[in-house]
Amino acid sequence: QVQLVESGGGLVQAGGSLRLSCAASGRTFRMYALGWFRQAPGKEREFVAAVSGGSTYYADSVKGRFTISRDNAKNTAYLQMNSLKPEDTAVYYCAARPFASSENYHEYGYWGQGTQVTVSS
Repeated sequence: QVQLVESGGGLVQAGGSLRLSCAASGRTFRMYALGWFRQAPGKEREFVAAVSGGSTYYADSVKGRFTISRDNAKNTAYLQMNSLKPEDTAVYYCAARPFASSENYHEYGYWGQGTQVTVSS
């Protein structure tokens, strides 16, 4: 079992930066792949980034601007978001699944409550 709690969202101007954190419970944190997804009003939840083992994966829309990382000693994952754009505005969710990551949100069984990110133009 894994419980996830996101933090770090907020309001930022276009071009600014935010760092989201995802704090996880459980002693087997290192065995889980971590993903970040986002959902804007009226849109389907979409993949943003994932990390499993030593590999990271990104959606094309955030590649080069966002960086996902994890600190297994702290049971925490991060999403550093730079050069933010108004189209990045959404609720951002942290998710976990055993072992391998996926870009399909249906394949994640553990979710945080979400944190709002709003980018003003």
